[in-house]
Amino acid sequence: MYDMKREYNLAYIVCITLVATLGGLLFGYDTAVISGAEKGLEGFFLGAKDFQYTKVLHGITSSSALIGCVVGGLISGFFASRYGRRDSLRFASVLFFLSALGSWSPEFLFFEKGVPTWDLWITFNLYRVLGGIGVGLASAIVPMYIAEISPSNIRGTLVSCNQFAIIFGMLVVYFVNFLILGDHTNPIVDKDAAGILSVNAASDPWTIATGWRRMFVSEAYVAFVFGILLFFVPRTPRYLVLVGQNERAMSILTKINGMTKAKEILDDIVSTSKEKTEKLFAYGSLVVIIGILLSVFQQAIGINAVLYFAPRIFDSVGVEGGGMMQTVIMGIVNILFTVVAIVTVDKFGRKPLLIIGSIGMAVGAFAVALCDNFAVKGIVPALSVIVYSAFFMMSWGPICWVLISEIFPNTIRGKAVAIAVAAQWIFNYIVSSTFPPLYDFSPMLAYGLYGVMCVFAALFVWKLVPETKGKTLEDMTRLWKKRAS
Repeated sequence: MYDMKREYNLAYIVCITLVATLGGLLFGYDTAVISGAEKGLEGFFLGAKDFQYTKVLHGITSSSALIGCVVGGLISGFFASRYGRRDSLRFASVLFFLSALGSWSPEFLFFEKGVPTWDLWITFNLYRVLGGIGVGLASAIVPMYIAEISPSNIRGTLVSCNQFAIIFGMLVVYFVNFLILGDHTNPIVDKDAAGILSVNAASDPWTIATGWRRMFVSEAYVAFVFGILLFFVPRTPRYLVLVGQNERAMSILTKINGMTKAKEILDDIVSTSKEKTEKLFAYGSLVVIIGILLSVFQQAIGINAVLYFAPRIFDSVGVEGGGMMQTVIMGIVNILFTVVAIVTVDKFGRKPLLIIGSIGMAVGAFAVALCDNFAVKGIVPALSVIVYSAFFMMSWGPICWVLISEIFPNTIRGKAVAIAVAAQWIFNYIVSSTFPPLYDFSPMLAYGLYGVMCVFAALFVWKLVPETKGKTLEDMTRLWKKRAS
């Protein structure tokens, strides 16, 4: 029911947002499912007769989805502009679904069931890339969709819910993988004097043959529900205006904001919407550069090195309870601090949270580096890692997506978001792939470097990033137009 005091239909907006954030949940689910499946998958491909499965190939297998994420990010602008935000998410849901089924049974139609070969390895990774494209599309378009459907005074809160969904999706798949594994155990991998890997004969055959398959296919259920629910949500009013469907845009705006406010918003959108004739740098290069740097800094501060390798990190500092227990604790803390961002982003603004988060992360990163330098083990370095991660979750985690979804003018948003998100996934891959050798060489160097990047991130936000709290998306168009003139 429409609430005159609020001036918007909160229940309707929340329902739409919940559907959209399933894309964020799938984002987290797809990127984290490999953490539980990779050991069984390694055992499976070590049984191949026509090629030798190595750690290098396993690294490619574990990260192949990131290649698709870059591709998905790059094409998201085209899809968002050509087919709309909602229909692009429908396409992403299909990719998630097909990837889950294909990863579950990559032998389908072409190969013998349960027989690992070189061609099957390539096919499996192509299915993972397919899911990665879905992740790349969702990572760009879900925040864009929510931002374009939301009233300005709660937009930050609603877009931040997408980050909550991402982290929640990771936690869900951790528990799903745990339940699927049950009483079974991951395979034991041996290495001989020549460095050749093999599966120990005492390994659990169920995990190698079946366990990893069930972990991957579990995503199909969520993807199916997401795809069905997307048939019950509207296109965004701003996209409808861009394609000349002003009456339909007015109808949706009225459902969200009421008749009077809807007319005012529609007039504002119409006055700033010329997507088919605007070029990427129509408002100058600064806005595009800021968007790209927001994405770059979100990854360069090193968070995914922690999220992807948390158990190994906690094990290395000798913390009581083991790496998996501390990872779960960190996951719970991450959820709580993401909620902090959700409830404060529209009160305190984007810039203060980013600056505070950068400083908190720097303190945590430098503390870990010092603990390594002075050989401090146990609870202190473990808490420092958790502090580092927690401050990310209340700042750069959700707020970066908020800013990327709202900082660009309406007329270039699709293209600019695509470039920013592609840059984010590229740096995600760079940080994730360089962390293991860097950490192996010197944990102090690794975390010292991330701490320095956190300081630079704070300075970047302070000097260059405009505050968007309380501003309409059309206000941002006028801001950049004024700066470019």
